[in-house]
Amino acid sequence: MSGVEVITFGCRLNTYESEVMRAEAEKAGLNNAVLVNTCAVTGEAVRQARQAIRRVRRDNPHARIIVTGCAAQTEAQTFSAMPEVDAVLGNEEKLTSASYRALPDFGVSAEEKLRVNDIMSVKATAPQMVKHIDGHVRAFIQVQNGCDHRCTFCIIPYGRGNSRSVPMGAVVDQARKLVDGGYCEIVLTGVDATSYGADLPGTPTLGLLAKTLLKQVPDIARLRLSSIDSIEADRDLLDLLADEPRFMPHLHLSLQHGDDMILKRMKRRHTSADALAFVSQVRRLRPEVSFGADMIAGFPTETEEMFANAMRHAEQCDLSFLHVFPYSPRPGTPAARMPQLDRALVKERASRLRVAGEALQHAHLERMIGTRQRILVEMSGFAHTENFSVVAAPGLAPRDLVDVEITGHTGKHLNMQLAAACAA
Repeated sequence: MSGVEVITFGCRLNTYESEVMRAEAEKAGLNNAVLVNTCAVTGEAVRQARQAIRRVRRDNPHARIIVTGCAAQTEAQTFSAMPEVDAVLGNEEKLTSASYRALPDFGVSAEEKLRVNDIMSVKATAPQMVKHIDGHVRAFIQVQNGCDHRCTFCIIPYGRGNSRSVPMGAVVDQARKLVDGGYCEIVLTGVDATSYGADLPGTPTLGLLAKTLLKQVPDIARLRLSSIDSIEADRDLLDLLADEPRFMPHLHLSLQHGDDMILKRMKRRHTSADALAFVSQVRRLRPEVSFGADMIAGFPTETEEMFANAMRHAEQCDLSFLHVFPYSPRPGTPAARMPQLDRALVKERASRLRVAGEALQHAHLERMIGTRQRILVEMSGFAHTENFSVVAAPGLAPRDLVDVEITGHTGKHLNMQLAAACAA
């Protein structure tokens, strides 16, 4: 191989940062290299990264393999001990060309491979400019990094550090560059995006940032948020949902559970009633809105009754898309020291929660039949509606932004017929 290849695991923020990594590595003159940008959210994510590294080495015996991302930050020794790995960079180091220029030679010791700093010492997030997001028709912009909260199950603050925000002007400049490059949809992303601005002068909010973007970059056709914490949603965000058609009617919520005792043991800051009140309020403001959510099955001490409360909560919130995680103990987190459930039971409950999620998705897709929707066609030949429902879009080209009539669904995606095209 030649050049720089990037393999990305995990969240949209990682996808964005992978483009920064590629640009910085190429600027440093790196060649014949594979960068593996890992995720640490579950033990399975770490296992998949290790598996991918071994596969890369088999396929590219002479390439330099550099591992980075959240798993590399939290389990640096694990990856530096792998004979397939040539260097391990931390989450801060991966974003600078200087790190790639200073890489160690082949065949060094495990300790010499390490280039991982104390992430808690990082106090600011420098704006990172990218021209495109490889393989995507929607452009991601990092607006925030890190997290000040310490949910008992979560390792991510130790991989990302404390919360820090990108100044508003830099976000506007990045959005303008991406729109000028042909992107009509922008997705704002961060580790804890709704905490945006608390560390900036004047403490602007995520909602104010979104309002400013839509005002100062009028050619943004669609503005979307990645995962949010509903308890932090601000008034400007609600105003946008009520009044701004370019602000997309879809929110992915970090719910995690629906039983109040488990939420307390998770050290979440909302109750099930808080979450239900939020989705009800948003639906009054924007009836066509859809909600996705992350939920964890099999958290330590979870009884069958507590699990039933989580299932009921997903139904009460009428979620359209459910991302289910079987609880995975992460070393160093408080939840890993709590009484654990049997792994078979954890997997069984996760399976049941996924089935419930499929039923909710089916009901959502049923409601979409007969409606007129504007879709943005992805590279895959599928598309997304404004409320993020997936539509099969045969015969349409990536980046097409068109109006369609929804004619049916498969249980996984919607089917459509073309109504009227519009310019992207």
